[in-house]
Amino acid sequence: MEIAFITAIVLLAAFVLLAMFDGLYLHLMRYKLYAHTESRNEHISHTVRAILFPIILYFLYLGTSDTAFYIGLAVIVIDILVLGADAYMEKDSRTFMGGLPRWEYILHLMVNGFHFASIAVFIVIKVRLEPHGLMLVHNFQNVPQFHLFKTIVEQLIPGGILMGLLHFALLFPKPVLIYNRLSAKLKCC
Repeated sequence: MEIAFITAIVLLAAFVLLAMFDGLYLHLMRYKLYAHTESRNEHISHTVRAILFPIILYFLYLGTSDTAFYIGLAVIVIDILVLGADAYMEKDSRTFMGGLPRWEYILHLMVNGFHFASIAVFIVIKVRLEPHGLMLVHNFQNVPQFHLFKTIVEQLIPGGILMGLLHFALLFPKPVLIYNRLSAKLKCC
């Protein structure tokens, strides 16, 4: 179980680092997907996924009841459906830039692979097959790696909420104007 928690930590960290590069830098700063008519629906799908991420963190990873776990699973199913819609519309969404670059397509595969692999590893940790059926484990207090995992997840929730709020705000003209003024001052992207 200790190795499984370490694996989940590594996968979650890889996901977060790549997702920040992809979602914040590429989508919002460099390509400004929110600003193009063709990519509006893609930005909406990214917004929904950005909002779902801290919900998954809270209910799936930190939840201490069967209900929380099942809510987390339901949110994951929604996340997968939104990901499918996002992937479907991506070709048309990126016509303003000549299509999705191959390297960004590969990045998307890696980001989502790490995301869902971390979820799968945690589900393996959380669900135990007993002689009388499946049992959900809620107490990992005796596993030292769990405390590090829990701390990391708790630290990711506020950032995930901020990313969701930023994506949501960029659906509206006034926040877009403010964001564009601020990002123009950075002159980095």
